[in-house]
Amino acid sequence: MSELHHLSATELARLIRARQVSAVEVVQAHLDRIEQVNPHVNAIVTLVAEQALDAAEAADAREPDGPLHGLPVAHKDLVDTAGIRTTYGSPLFAHHVPDEDALIVRRLRAAGAITVGKTNTPEFGTGSHTVNEVFGATRNPYDPSKSAGGSSGGAAVALATGMVPLADGSDMGGSLRNPASFCNVVGLRPTPGRVPEISDTNAWYTLGVSGPMARTVEDVTLMFGAIAGFDRRSPYAIKEAFAPEPEEGVAGLRVAWSPDLGGLPVDPRTAEVTATAPPVFERLGARVEQVELDLEGADDAFRTYRAWNYALSFDDIDGLGPNTAWNVEQGRKVTGADLARAERARSRLYQRMAAFFDTYDVLIAPVSQVPPFPIEQRYVDEINGERLPDYLSWMRSAYWISVLHAPAASVPAGFTSDGLPVGVQIVGRPFEDARVLRVARAFEQATGHGLRRPPL
Repeated sequence: MSELHHLSATELARLIRARQVSAVEVVQAHLDRIEQVNPHVNAIVTLVAEQALDAAEAADAREPDGPLHGLPVAHKDLVDTAGIRTTYGSPLFAHHVPDEDALIVRRLRAAGAITVGKTNTPEFGTGSHTVNEVFGATRNPYDPSKSAGGSSGGAAVALATGMVPLADGSDMGGSLRNPASFCNVVGLRPTPGRVPEISDTNAWYTLGVSGPMARTVEDVTLMFGAIAGFDRRSPYAIKEAFAPEPEEGVAGLRVAWSPDLGGLPVDPRTAEVTATAPPVFERLGARVEQVELDLEGADDAFRTYRAWNYALSFDDIDGLGPNTAWNVEQGRKVTGADLARAERARSRLYQRMAAFFDTYDVLIAPVSQVPPFPIEQRYVDEINGERLPDYLSWMRSAYWISVLHAPAASVPAGFTSDGLPVGVQIVGRPFEDARVLRVARAFEQATGHGLRRPPL
């Protein structure tokens, strides 16, 4: 039983349902793992051990009543949890305790999951490097001198090290996909509306989404089934229920391969690893074609809408950290003409990609343009000798995809020569989340990269 933390969520759920292990045993095994590992990586920043054990005892006292019955889960520290400290990674909210749960928390609990704590994130999820003034930095478990990525870095590290089998993440410009890539786990950015976002200030904003993270595609699919679903408080929530596709592999599928998403600089170490993905799909029977991708307008559209959203969300808050404050300042400069230009660019891009996906079933590409970088570095400022103008630019490979209104998964693709994880990004047609997960599962099973655990 001391090795329960190594098991997948799917296997743990089966064992609990069969009464071969108890929820208390499972939760305690993960709490023990947190005590052992978390001091070295700083992934879980608020722990509710007693509450989790009480919930596990209650779970054992009743018949299994949900697909996640008895499974430990950690929530990103951006997500409101009733009665549990939620800081948003900001000193301004260092002692904040919400009165209500966010929708994703309620759905996970309704599915039987048990909250064990909150995972680290940069202030308000700003940036793809998990560090803040409240809790400090989260370290990469494969090399603690390196970044875990972000902004769902705490979630990715908690998963990679076996502290939890499931964790929620969020993704605007790669905040879920990037740490999954950096930490050798799986993350899904769903089609906007699959997991509804409830807001009374930016209800129509579609760039930011919540999604599942786990160590395997099967576990991501299990969790996704619990959190996806319609809610009328979101104006673009999808009514169609999510249903996984049969595991029929990828034979016959048309796979587009873009090594640089249309000319982006990519670190040679990342490029070397991601270049191994197309031959895998070919061996599995897919028809793979390298493409010259045209994502013109994606950068302007993303930056304009992102800046506008930051001003909308945080303009009246004083004392913000430098990254968040910079984004708010950019948002204050956005004009109606800027939004009109961004909307035209995004609309044209959507139609081009709709035509693209008439030819191809999925697109594969690098998740991030670089492997994990030194933890002391605020952000990547140069790739292949190309100087980058700001802290956003090194994540264009992820945030250009965010503009497409499409589902995208990060799946382990291998390791650099010095042992750093690299993920491959699998992008599907809008609303075809199940197809993306099917392709990701086939790649995962064919390669086994996700089985390589960190040395901690």
